[in-house]
Order: sequence, then C-alpha cells, then structure tokens
Amino acid sequence: MLNGKKIVIVLPAYNAALTLERTYKEIPFDIVDDVVLVDDNSRDDTVQVGHALGIKHIIKHEVNKGYGGNQKSCYKKALELGADIVIMLHPDYQYTPKLVYAMSSIIAMDLYQTVLASRILGKGALNGGMPMYKYIANRFLTLFENIMIGQKLSEYHTGYRAFSAEVLRSINFDHNSDDFVFDNEMLSQIFMNGYEIAEVTCPTKYFEEASSINFSRSMKYGRGVLRVSVIHRLHKWGWIKSKLYQKKA
Repeated sequence: MLNGKKIVIVLPAYNAALTLERTYKEIPFDIVDDVVLVDDNSRDDTVQVGHALGIKHIIKHEVNKGYGGNQKSCYKKALELGADIVIMLHPDYQYTPKLVYAMSSIIAMDLYQTVLASRILGKGALNGGMPMYKYIANRFLTLFENIMIGQKLSEYHTGYRAFSAEVLRSINFDHNSDDFVFDNEMLSQIFMNGYEIAEVTCPTKYFEEASSINFSRSMKYGRGVLRVSVIHRLHKWGWIKSKLYQKKA
C-alpha cells in the first residue's frame, strides 16, 4: 500500500511468455498489493509462466477478446479485489515497472486521478527504437486529439496507465471497443467526466519480443482515434449523444 491505498497491477497479456518474468520481477512489491494477469487466449505458455511466478489472480480467455476486451477483464477484476489504484502495465517489458512508484504516488497523494507514462516527453520513444512512421503518426494524432478534445497531452497512445478506482467506476468502459482504440475511448471518457490527466516521462524499449501492431492495424487504429476525437467534440457541443459517455447504471 501507499498512503493507505491498495495498489493493483493489471497485466493484459497475449503471447507474453518470453517477457512476463522480466516484467514481473521489476514490479515494486513493497507498495504493490496484488497482480492480475489476463491472458487473451495466447498461443504460448503465458499462463504457465504466470503460475510459475506465483501470480495468484490469473484469468484466461478461452477465445481471443482483443486488446480492449482484455482490459475490461483486467479492470473488473482489480475493482473486485478492492483496488484504490489500478496500474496497467504491458507484460512485454516495453515499459519499466520502476515507474509504478511515481505513477501511484501522484494518485495516492490526490494530485491527479489518472497518470500516463509518456514516451514522447523527452526522447524516450526515438531513443528506445520507435519506428519513425509510428512516431510521426503519434505526433499527428496527438495534435489532432488535443485540438478536438481541448487538452495538452504529449501523447494519447501509451499503454502504461494508472487510474484511481473512482475514475474506473465513473466511466462506462463496457461500451468501448474491444480493439486497440479502447485506450483512446477511455481517455475521452475521463476528460468528458471532468478529470485531469498527469504525465510522467517514460523510457521505452522496442525489441523483437515486445508487442507491436502491424501497419494495417496501425492504420485502423489511427482512423479510430480520429473518429473518437470528432465524436468527443460533437458530444461536448451537444450536436450528438454518444453511448461512450453514458453513465453506469
């Protein structure tokens, strides 16, 4: 715990057997109370590695539900465990678990309710090997989103995120896509609910075992990001009503 807050790390996994152990062993268990591993019907030994590491809370999807579908299972389980702070950490070792200290502290001290680990603040993305086309796309999409949503984030596309339980309970993430654009829909919902989002600088590593979507999936994701940004602006103006922003029953 940190400042009396229960911290739960969630690991949305797909074919992460080669990197899960390295990720898990860097988690700061002096403040982290529980770890949840959700395996999205991997074709490798991700679940077996999780059991060998002693992870108590493992959920295996019998069918692949997609990246967004995986996160839905992650957050529901974390809230079920009584988490006050939930941190999504990819088990592919692309992001360092050492930032859990900084990210959780910001929420535990009631400074912000959501924290993103940004690869763009500083030079972490390019120094870590982010492909140039992805970097350029990241910058363009982030600029468009900031204009449409009315914010000033350095990036919307990091997979390393921390949330208070209050935030997760306030947004209806069940309405979100089961695909990669889930991440952007969540941030749009958080902003629409009046929360601010903090960012911390994050080094990142691109290597063969790290997960990365291909060019065609990246294009689909980019179109989804543009759509979410436009929907956010039109909903805020009152021109449309989107189910993304419906309150939980």
